[in-house]
Amino acid sequence: QVQLVESGGGLVQAGGSLRLSCAASGRTFRDYTMGWFRQAPGKERAFVAAISRSGGSTNYADSVKGRFTISRDNAKNTVYLQMNSLKPDDTAVYYCAMGVATSRSLYDYRYWGQGTQVTVSS
Repeated sequence: QVQLVESGGGLVQAGGSLRLSCAASGRTFRDYTMGWFRQAPGKERAFVAAISRSGGSTNYADSVKGRFTISRDNAKNTVYLQMNSLKPDDTAVYYCAMGVATSRSLYDYRYWGQGTQVTVSS
């Protein structure tokens, strides 16, 4: 059974930084691409970033490009999302997902974590 457990969310002031982690178990981590999505209240779940199996290729939503960095450590079965220069609009529940392509579509991801809340105050 696949488990994805996010951590690192919290409350931060605008301009601050947070680092999210997602620990995976139950599958061979390096065989899957990994993604981060977010969902704000009243909005659909939206793509944030994705990383290939080796970590050599990444993909970002335009709204976070240059501020967020996705990375992975296959030895630790963990994917990270470093978030800098946070804005109130970044407030959402952040989900990690395990998938089959470095894709922006949530339908390409098979397994999902429970999410971690990120709140950015102005």
